[in-house]
Amino acid sequence: MSPIIITTKASFMDQSAENISRNVLYPVFLKLDKFDILIVGGGDAGAEKMRYIMKSSPNARVTLVAPEFIEEVAEIAGRHEQVIVHKRNFEEGDLNGKKLVIVATDDHELNKEIRELAVARNILTNVADTPDLCDFYLGSIVTKGDLKVAISTNGKSPTFAKRFRMLLEDILPENITETLDRLKTIRDSLKGDFQHKIDVLNQITSNLIEKNDKNGDTGS
Repeated sequence: MSPIIITTKASFMDQSAENISRNVLYPVFLKLDKFDILIVGGGDAGAEKMRYIMKSSPNARVTLVAPEFIEEVAEIAGRHEQVIVHKRNFEEGDLNGKKLVIVATDDHELNKEIRELAVARNILTNVADTPDLCDFYLGSIVTKGDLKVAISTNGKSPTFAKRFRMLLEDILPENITETLDRLKTIRDSLKGDFQHKIDVLNQITSNLIEKNDKNGDTGS
C-alpha cells in the first residue's frame, strides 16, 4: 500500500495554537435513502443544495417545493425517480414526515417562518446563506470510491472548503478503494479481542501517511 505524502509548510494559515478558534461541529454520515428531506426553493440556491445532495447520495429521498424552479431542478429530478417536485408555494403540511429541511428561497422572512415551523417539530433545518439559522451545514465532500471526506469551515468560507476539496481530490489516489478492500480483508481475518485488532491495524496502516513538517526537507 503506497503511502499518502502530506507536506506542511508555513503559510497564511499558520497561527499559534492559542489564537486558533475551534470548530465544535460534529460530522456524521447520513443514509439519506432511509428518511425524507424537504427543500424549499427552486432557484440557484435550492438547485445547488439539491445537486450536491444527489451527487453524494444518489438514492436520497428528496422533495422540492417552489412556485417556480430553474431548469436544473427538473433535470436532476428527471435523473432520480424518487425525487418529487411540487410546483407551488410552501405549505406547512410539507413538513409532515420530514427529518431534514433545507430552506433556500429569496424571501428572508419566509425562510425564518419555515425554520420556526420546522424547529417546532424538532426537524433539523438548514437555511441557505444564513449560518445563524442553521442546525447543520452541508459541507464540501470528497468522494473517491468508498472513501468519503467531509470538509467544514464552520460556515465561514464555503469557497475555501471548495478549494480544499479540489486539493484532496487531486492528491488522493484513484485506487484508494483497493487499499480499503485489502484492509477490510485483513480486519475480517483477525482473531482476538477488539484491542488486539486495533493494535494490529494501527501497525499495518502506520506507513500509509508520511508527514514532513514545515521545517523538514520536502525535496523541493
